[in-house]
Amino acid sequence: MQFGLSEDQRAFQEMARTFAAEELAPHAAEWDRTHFFPVETLRKAAALGLAGIYVKEDVGGSGLTRLDAALVFEALSEGCTSTAAFLSIHNMASWMIDTFGTELQRHRFLPKLTTMELIASYCLTEPSSGSDAASLRTRAVKDGDYYVLNGSKAFISGGGVSDLYVCMVRTGEAGAKGISCLIVEKGTPGLSFGAPERKMGWNSQPTAQVIFEDCRVPVANLIGKEGEGFKIAMMGLDGGRLNIGACALGTAKAAFSRAKAYLGERQQFGKPLSAFQALQFKLADMATEFEAARLLLLQAATKVDEKAPDATMHAAMAKRYATDVSFKVVNEALQIHGGYGYLNDFPLERHLRDVRVHQILEGTNEIMRVIIARELLKS
Repeated sequence: MQFGLSEDQRAFQEMARTFAAEELAPHAAEWDRTHFFPVETLRKAAALGLAGIYVKEDVGGSGLTRLDAALVFEALSEGCTSTAAFLSIHNMASWMIDTFGTELQRHRFLPKLTTMELIASYCLTEPSSGSDAASLRTRAVKDGDYYVLNGSKAFISGGGVSDLYVCMVRTGEAGAKGISCLIVEKGTPGLSFGAPERKMGWNSQPTAQVIFEDCRVPVANLIGKEGEGFKIAMMGLDGGRLNIGACALGTAKAAFSRAKAYLGERQQFGKPLSAFQALQFKLADMATEFEAARLLLLQAATKVDEKAPDATMHAAMAKRYATDVSFKVVNEALQIHGGYGYLNDFPLERHLRDVRVHQILEGTNEIMRVIIARELLKS
């Protein structure tokens, strides 16, 4: 068992942490307040190889591992949770094209995705199918060299702004076997978007419905074969869950650091807060649970890299535990700050708003428990 990082891993982790400190953290509060989507900053991240982290190098990717990606997204999220999480979604969509697309598709789309000249979104959830993803209703009917799409997708990060939408659609029978994966390009006739959603957090990235009304998509944009879409979606979610867990941990780490510093700065009853045993114990528990969650997540990332038989279960375990622990750590950090933590002047309330959705997306934590239990009961 190896618990240390390689020299290369330490180097790109530090690179991501430096980028977060210099390019994300100073602007995160303003982006949140104004709902600004920092495309140019994302392109700066892409210039460092962070928009195609586990895309192959022949199309501009960095060719790194899921473990490497977890380290990167944890570091980026210390600067801005919302922006780091969007970059994770873009990476997932790019990975699907790289892994399951044809050589023509790879070379057509990925060189521009890895520079973020093109921005990608992932479209699975629908208004009537959230946790029950296999019941999705967006239908794609083949008509010559095109699929004609009708339906809609909900809660899509980048909706209305992204250039490419990697969409799961129904081309066949009911259930998982009838689902296929299509790339829908912005500007396609019949593609439109709902109004931007008003959200609790994640305000530096736009979220909107993606709507298809007789939307004609070339058959050449089919990823994989008909009927393989659900498998592609689920394999993507294994990695996506790791990234979302890592982003949550980065947020928790930033909140923890502020809470630790505050305990030494704040005086009450003639001594610093760090002198009170109740707060010492709170800090100790926060640190212990954070480290346990981080180790579980890094182990799960290793299993996904190795394509271990229990990788999906461990990805679900890591996502569930990391996001629950991170929300708890951020909430405790806010509590340590008392009334100041509740003010916009401090980043704790933004951290809390941003990290809360991580317990919902990429599969709710209740669904993570379903996946874990199902895998355990197979044996």
